[in-house]
Amino acid sequence: MEIGITTFVENTPDPATGKLLSSHERMMNLVEEIELADQVGLDVFAIGEHHRPDFVVSSPAVVLAAAAVKTKSIKLSSGVTVLSSDDPIRVFQDFAHVDLLSKGRAEIMAGRGSFIESFPLFGNDLKDYNSLFSEKLDLLIQLNKSERVTWKGKHRPSIDNRGVYPRPYQEELPIWVAVGGTPESVVRAASKGLPMALAIIGGMPERFVPFTDLYKETYQESGHNPAKRQLAINSHGYIADNSQQAADEFYEPYAYLMSKIGRERGWPPMSREQYDMMRTPEGSLLVGSPQQVIDKILFNYELFGNTRFLLHISVGTMPHKQVMHAIELLGTVVAPAVKKATEQQQ
Repeated sequence: MEIGITTFVENTPDPATGKLLSSHERMMNLVEEIELADQVGLDVFAIGEHHRPDFVVSSPAVVLAAAAVKTKSIKLSSGVTVLSSDDPIRVFQDFAHVDLLSKGRAEIMAGRGSFIESFPLFGNDLKDYNSLFSEKLDLLIQLNKSERVTWKGKHRPSIDNRGVYPRPYQEELPIWVAVGGTPESVVRAASKGLPMALAIIGGMPERFVPFTDLYKETYQESGHNPAKRQLAINSHGYIADNSQQAADEFYEPYAYLMSKIGRERGWPPMSREQYDMMRTPEGSLLVGSPQQVIDKILFNYELFGNTRFLLHISVGTMPHKQVMHAIELLGTVVAPAVKKATEQQQ
């Protein structure tokens, strides 16, 4: 199993002091986090795209290109690229650059976007939310397979036998589809034979088993080789030396951001009781000691048979030193134990 990290590069006030990092300082911290993830042997680092003041990165490819020349082995992915409001040609070109700079380590994780700020910003209509993604994903796949493209769709001008450059270092860029648990999105990924990343950020992971079962069944029924199927699980989490320390350090930043987003979407604020329930062995949060996180990743593996696990560190801005220590524990303690256990089960 591949083990990695996702981040939205949030920049929220310190709950204790109210201090807000400058965007420059937050970005420099991010680069150090990517470098450390590479040094401790993690497999993937994925960066999300947002267009709002509490998240720093609006163009993951730009940051990943910087990371490409400072790392050696780690795969560099978006997490996600909001493809619905972007131009697939530009997305492909940007990640081809990352791929060339990293000598074949770039990936695209495409999604419809759970935040909608980019739609009016780039002149897209929210009523086309689903059709925009479907059409643009088809174009991105075609761009990936062919140097010259002829294409006609509804939402952008036609392309008449045009070449798209540069081409990536890899023969084709890996394109993942990120889903939040809608059957239509699952079927779309599976029918096209694309890897799927499933985000589990609330509730009990067991309730997502029907979605991964649907993905596996549709993938095979669509004529794709099951041996090539890839499935990632992405969950919020944090690791410290012991359980109580992890719980206490993560709660305030996590509750701050989740409650803020909740107010925007009509959810109740995050309580400590709810948070502690989510940290239980069957809950969605992977917050605890290294052994607790190992156990929960393996619990997810038993449920889903996933080939990749991505831990979302952090949710709300945490002290850089704490995040770096969590990454170190994930790479040096958690990942080796998980890989050993899953290899024994194969």
